[in-house]
Order: sequence, then C-alpha cells, then structure tokens
Amino acid sequence: MPSDFILDKRQVRNAFEKAAISYDQSAVLQREVSNRMFERLELIKYMPGRILDAGCGTGYGSRKLAGRYPDSQLLAADIAVGMLQQSRLQDEQQQGGGLRFWPFRKKSGMQYVCVDIEQLPFKDESIDMVWSNLTLQWCSDLERTFREINRVLTTDGLLMFSTLGPDTLKELRHAFAQVDQYAHVNRFIDMHDIGDLLVHNRFATPVMDMEYITLTYDDVRSVMHDLKAIGAHTVVQGRHAGLTGKTKWQKVIAYYEAMRTNGKLPATFEVVYGHAWKLPPKQTVVTPEIRRQILME
Repeated sequence: MPSDFILDKRQVRNAFEKAAISYDQSAVLQREVSNRMFERLELIKYMPGRILDAGCGTGYGSRKLAGRYPDSQLLAADIAVGMLQQSRLQDEQQQGGGLRFWPFRKKSGMQYVCVDIEQLPFKDESIDMVWSNLTLQWCSDLERTFREINRVLTTDGLLMFSTLGPDTLKELRHAFAQVDQYAHVNRFIDMHDIGDLLVHNRFATPVMDMEYITLTYDDVRSVMHDLKAIGAHTVVQGRHAGLTGKTKWQKVIAYYEAMRTNGKLPATFEVVYGHAWKLPPKQTVVTPEIRRQILME
C-alpha cells in the first residue's frame, strides 16, 4: 500500500485526544452525516440486540442509536479516551447523574470501550449491528477492518457506515500541491474499491452511494482551525515532518484564495455511505468421494 494511505495510529490517537474538548464546536459535518445516516437507517427494518458504535467520538450518534433502540445494548467505542470521557460527560449531564469514568460503564446499558477498530476485542459473532460514522478513513488497513467487523458480527448482522472519498478537501490538496510534493492531506479510498473489499470479506452485495457536502469559510485559517479542532490532522507516513514556512504558507493561501466563490472559500467533502449484511458461513458440500475418504480414515 502506498505510504500516503498508511496512517500513523499513534498520531491518530493523539490528535483525537487533543481535540476531544473542542470537537463538538467544529463537528458540523460529522453531525450532518450522522443525521443523513439515520435517514437511511429508517428504511431498514432491523432490531439488533447488541450494537457497536465504532468510532463514537463524543457520542452524538451513540445517543441517537440509544434513542432509536432503547432495548438494545450499546457499545460506544473509540480509539481516544478523551472522546469517551466527553461522551460520558454529556450522557451524564443529560441524565443528571454523577461522573465515574472507569470502567466507562453506566447502568442504562451503554458501555464505553477504548479500542482500535482494526483490532476488536470482542468474541466472534457477538455483535448484531456495527455503526460507524466517518471513522473508517482513519484505518490503515480497511480490508483488515472489514474482516474484523465481519468476525464479530452475527450471521445476517448489519454493518452501516459512512466514510470519506478521494475528492475530500480537494481545494486544500490542490493549493498545497502547487507548493511542494509532500502529503498535506490524507488520501481516501474510492467508493467502488470499498464495495469490492466488503464483498471480498464476506458481506452480501453492499448498498453504496456518495454525495458531496461543501462547507464554506471566510478564510483559509478558519478551514485549518476546524480541521484541527476535530482532530483531522495529516497523519499519513508521507507527510512533511517540519512546519510549513511563512513564505510557503502565504503561497498556499494565495492558491486557495483563487478558488473563492461568492465571497466564501469552499471545503469539499466526498461522503461515502454504505451498508451490508454478513453472509452465513460457507457450507462444505460432502460429496460421495469425500465421504468415502472420511470412512477410510
């Protein structure tokens, strides 16, 4: 896999730890995409007993899932402890309870677990539904991630997710590309490749769609501020280790400014949605020849 697709997981975790407190102030896109995922969920008639919110962040989606499925057990999982603390804090504030951060558990059935979704610590076929909003783009090995999700899902269990496609932050990528050849924006996988990975990892024919969501800003610094506030740092291995110098940064701003439209600077996000069901285990067909071999042994 090219180095600009491989993420530094330590950097990912650190970025989200630092962003936990500021996250909700800038997570406009995350909430909007979550709402659009729930609109799609309305069309799916399914009552899961145990749900994993893989990459729960500060818990916006987890709380909506708890409201939609009040009788289900919900596991809110994130790679950053700070995100789980903020989620728990908001949960307790809504319920008027006290805070007990360890072991990230509360009586209502919501449980909090700090995990990397590429290495899930759950038993095989122990989860009925995996929900993941704008998290899969932070996985270094998406095939491994789908394999893990398939492992923990029950047969005919549901995976529902959103992630980012290749045109995400194309304006910022273009501006930096005019200045140097370093990776300043993370790379994202094409929707069709994601669908192929799902099929390869024993999910029934996935339902996929994509849309562009464009946020607008007054200036480039506001774009960068929001990305930092939600933990969306460049964490690919091909990134430049040093800081961008003043002269280079001014050039980036100038190239970005050339894309100003109707007085605003655009920041485009290619949002990919998908859901798929886990296939039953492969059945071994015992032919007469195989049966004879078994009897001979």
